[in-house]
Amino acid sequence: MGIFVYLPLVLPLTALPIVRLAEQHLHPRSATRLLAAVGTTLALCSTVCLALLMVVGTAQLPGNPLPDGWSDPEVRAAVPYEEKAGIVAIGVLTAVVVACGAAVHHHVRQRIRATRALQSLPEHPSGVAVLPDPEPYAYALPGTPGRVVVSTAMTECLTTRERRALVAHERAHLTARHHRHLLATQLAARANPFLLPLRTAVAYSTERWADEAAAQETGDRRAVAGAVGKAALFAHRSPDALPALAAVGPIPRRVAALLDPVPPARLWPPSSAHVAFAGLAATVGTTVSALSSLNATVTLVRILHAATPL
Repeated sequence: MGIFVYLPLVLPLTALPIVRLAEQHLHPRSATRLLAAVGTTLALCSTVCLALLMVVGTAQLPGNPLPDGWSDPEVRAAVPYEEKAGIVAIGVLTAVVVACGAAVHHHVRQRIRATRALQSLPEHPSGVAVLPDPEPYAYALPGTPGRVVVSTAMTECLTTRERRALVAHERAHLTARHHRHLLATQLAARANPFLLPLRTAVAYSTERWADEAAAQETGDRRAVAGAVGKAALFAHRSPDALPALAAVGPIPRRVAALLDPVPPARLWPPSSAHVAFAGLAATVGTTVSALSSLNATVTLVRILHAATPL
């Protein structure tokens, strides 16, 4: 087990160089899936290692409910600096659990509030709910089925083509289930603060993914660019009232990307020195993190099994 139990706590730093390169060079669909997978894996590995440290730390506390054999010198020797690291891990893991629980609670509460607000509205074949509201907004509400919610004020701000593009954008969020990618990276960032840049990058890439899907559906990239710009200009968004999918990425970058040609749907761009280094660093970091957490888990389980009286 040794020092390897600490590696997954800092290895998320190896994924940071890939964040901006994925935004700039990958199709947003590929960038979203890649960054969400990397972030989730690294967060799980770091959380597992925190839990292993917490077990050893808890075994040192007087009056703990764990078997007495778990505090034997052989067990403590498996984790370097177990006296301090184990106790610290108890507080850190508790904070992680509370933070992730709060994020899930907030996400579920927002969806429940939005769903209740739409219950009185008649079902529309297109799945679009138009709310009579003087505040301009539009968002996607996940569910079974999902709904696209648009206020009358927003529809008045846009042309017919732009309204079609806006609805296609929000519907793309539902079709691709972007809320799952966003929630996964949000939980990953709560589990390990080093992953905060990945959460920001995925929030942007999901918006770009929906932009490209809307452009493909409508066949008019300029109309989508106009809808994105106007919606951001006129929308007055309230974080307490709207779900997480209402968040909009950096608007000028999104509009500029829509005015450029369609990005190629490739997994990774042609090789170059900095791209190769970033990809290698992220791959090695994620692999080492997974192997380290697996090795630490197997080792500690074997030691605890041997130390547990029959």
